Amino acid sequence: MDFFSNINILFYLAAYLIGSIPFGMILAKLFAGVDIKSQGSKSIGATNVLRVVKETNPSLAKKLGIATVILDALKGTLVILVAMAMNVSPETLWMIAVLAVLGHCYSVYLGFEGGKGVATGLGVYIALVPIATVIGAIVWIVSAKVLKISSVSSLLGLVAVVIASIFIYEGLEINSHVPLYLIAFIIIYKHIPNIVRVIKGEEKKVI
Repeated sequence: MDFFSNINILFYLAAYLIGSIPFGMILAKLFAGVDIKSQGSKSIGATNVLRVVKETNPSLAKKLGIATVILDALKGTLVILVAMAMNVSPETLWMIAVLAVLGHCYSVYLGFEGGKGVATGLGVYIALVPIATVIGAIVWIVSAKVLKISSVSSLLGLVAVVIASIFIYEGLEINSHVPLYLIAFIIIYKHIPNIVRVIKGEEKKVI
């Protein structure tokens, strides 16, 4: 029983379980009647929601895509904000961040499958390294407008966050940037198929 009365453990469980909620799949099924896990890239993220729903309802697709990004980001942000209000340690906050992203990418509700982790990563980064995340978000948005390739713009934004954090947040209050790198590694690892398609010139644009 002591295990479940430990506040850190409770936050770790909450971060993973809330991070595992597949909002994109839920929204697409609820409002568009489509199963994004069986169509498109089969990812539960906003890009696949947009791509799949757009085939039948273009106006709804953009709304659901935006809602997916917001909800996927919030499931990372909110747990961290609550933990901050409870005055947990910086080390615990970063562990919560890692678990929230792992939950999204390897959801317990989907047989440990999931999305690419970009929006949830954005959500945890904005709570812990806000200035760097704003810089990364700007790079993401500009890249998306210019390149119109979701995976590439997402990864460029991610790299921008990491680089900016190194210069702005020395040691992240825990004398290490390892959790920051770990989150970035998870997201990049989930993007390996996209990276391969980009190299081959086969990655689809989001128009």
